[in-house]
Amino acid sequence: MPELRKDPIVGRWVIIADERARRPHDFKAAQAPLVGAQTCPFCEGHEEMTPPEILAYRDFGSRPNGPGWRVRVVPNRFPALKIEGELDKRGDGIYDRMAGVGAHEVIIESPHHHVSTASLPVENIREVLWVYRDRLVDLKRDRRLVHGMLFKNVGEGGGASLEHTHSQLIVTPIVPISVWEEMTGALEFFNYRGRCIYCDIVQQETAAEKRVVLDTPHFTAFCPYASRFPFETWIVPKTHESHFENIPKPAVDDLGHVLHQVLGKLETALDSPSYNYIVHTAPFDHSELPHYHWHIEVIPRLTRVAGFEWGSGFYINPVPPEHAAAFLREVEVATPRTGAAAREWVTGGRPQPLASKVP
Repeated sequence: MPELRKDPIVGRWVIIADERARRPHDFKAAQAPLVGAQTCPFCEGHEEMTPPEILAYRDFGSRPNGPGWRVRVVPNRFPALKIEGELDKRGDGIYDRMAGVGAHEVIIESPHHHVSTASLPVENIREVLWVYRDRLVDLKRDRRLVHGMLFKNVGEGGGASLEHTHSQLIVTPIVPISVWEEMTGALEFFNYRGRCIYCDIVQQETAAEKRVVLDTPHFTAFCPYASRFPFETWIVPKTHESHFENIPKPAVDDLGHVLHQVLGKLETALDSPSYNYIVHTAPFDHSELPHYHWHIEVIPRLTRVAGFEWGSGFYINPVPPEHAAAFLREVEVATPRTGAAAREWVTGGRPQPLASKVP
């Protein structure tokens, strides 16, 4: 069973998950090549190679844990946290610990062996976003769980071990320290100015335009003023909303287009780099927050975090965000092909999945 332990100096929680050491590429100086299509457990027809699905958007008439799905969610085979058990919070001298209770799920974004989200039809990306929302709404009902983090690792440099396009969800029983720091900083600004700092940033960036990569009716994508990494890009909704799981359908439709364009620009301009994206959203146990604003951070892995960064908390970025944004604005992204995923997938304002759940 994984365990959560708290650093008593900075308040950071660490997950001790010894079972993840069984993953084949762990502790090797050079990571093994990413698993390809022939043996890929995420490809359609290989469903028996994964744990039973938690949720799937399927063609009607198809059976759970078999072909016919468009987006599929399964438990991670090597979970950082496990859904079973009680939190069992306790002290250990000056230390705090609790059982590693939570959820760790994999969202398989296509039945076909695409290695890039930007190669998917926009309708497919929209369904992935709906799955994100559905899983957060479902896990939010579990009173043991407090925060859900959606993220995507791409390429060896981004921490991926499978090349088939997928993302992950880890839900924790505590608020991660980086999320807490964001919320605290946003609250300090709100208490001083009476406004949401993210809303102010969106207004200033769209007015100045020099760091904007893409501007749509619902979202602004821009390279942040204090970018930590070259070509770091944030996607921020223009309408204030603290919880991603409350996203309405028009915003999902627009976000599918924005995410496709931003990832496509980065892949085209930077020769398909490794990258991560993270959905930053408010904790489950908070109602709507006037000071916090959900958003997505996309981080290409073009430079390495080394001793100075780890020791100081400073980041050294060799590409000014103004230059990065100007470059990305000029990059043209091909319109993705349409196909099975582009069929009538919305009825009554949202996807109608054939869902299957593990008992």
